[in-house]
Amino acid sequence: MFAGSYRAGDVTFLLKRLPMADFVNVAEKERLIQSGQRHYSEMLSPEVLPSAHYLALFAQAETANREQMAQDCLRLAALIHARRRDSITLVSLARAGTPVGVILKHILSRVFGRDAAHFSVSIVRDRGIDAVALRHILAQGYAPESIVFVDGWTGKGVISRELTSAVTAFNAAHDVAIDPGLFVLADLAGTAACSASCADYLIPSSILNATVSGLVSRSILNAQIGPDDFHGCVYYESFEPQDMSRDFADRIIAAAQDMAGLYGLPAAIPADRCAAAQTSQRFMQACMQAYRITDPNLIKPGIGEATRVLLRRMAERVIVRDPAAAAVAHLIALAAEKNVLVEHDPALPYQAVSLIRSESE
Repeated sequence: MFAGSYRAGDVTFLLKRLPMADFVNVAEKERLIQSGQRHYSEMLSPEVLPSAHYLALFAQAETANREQMAQDCLRLAALIHARRRDSITLVSLARAGTPVGVILKHILSRVFGRDAAHFSVSIVRDRGIDAVALRHILAQGYAPESIVFVDGWTGKGVISRELTSAVTAFNAAHDVAIDPGLFVLADLAGTAACSASCADYLIPSSILNATVSGLVSRSILNAQIGPDDFHGCVYYESFEPQDMSRDFADRIIAAAQDMAGLYGLPAAIPADRCAAAQTSQRFMQACMQAYRITDPNLIKPGIGEATRVLLRRMAERVIVRDPAAAAVAHLIALAAEKNVLVEHDPALPYQAVSLIRSESE
């Protein structure tokens, strides 16, 4: 248990810190995942610090999208405030959910006068949520009904469905009633229980890795993790001089406070997820047919998911709705660095989609 590079009290990562692992290069990792020899959670590819050019794009993205993200964080805090009338225990999904959880904790305190604990835990596709971490939270005296699961966004909705399934099983096994619903800023898939928006906009923290998420790696679930251990992670201590996790969160919190002061509190009305769900389903069917893809895991819709592919997977192509849009400038830059094809589709329902290269071809 530790706070990463955040301030003590901002978050408690319920993750087992592991020594710098034997990293697997991206191409080899992709081959092992797609051949079924290894699960993605068993391996890490090495992270590198972003280039000066990419950091400039991040700064531009934050400036352009700070107001939208702050507004959505404020709205999501209002929804949590309305739906948890007693205590609040934020449980963010490491690591994309961690910055959002940190921001929400402060907005709930400073704007709504609500104290909230904040833990960040691992969830792994096809492996479920870290049950050891959930048991730890309950053992510390936090009420099951106070728990709110938080993430940044949904892409296809895989993690929100995984969360529902895993927490439902946990509830049955432990005779508790934790709400398995996911609270997110942007619900592109229409699968979250509660969201501030269903728009595919550039959430600035989605385009960086560890240096905006407490210097913590993606979570690890391999032979180093025993039955009583939290899921694992690597802490990138060497990145500390370049870390911006706290400063980024502070700027979004300040912007949200300013909005609340100027315009008052937003209505606690969630975004309508029905249209988003229909759009997601139609797009996935059409994309699989158009590109002859049989594995839906190779399709990553939305800016956040498209970025993550370019940062840590082997992309076959990136499809953008408008290549001149500021929101996809970082994707164009990453694609150029990695020699990935960029395709223009003005009818795309999202700003960007990445397709992972199939190892079977």
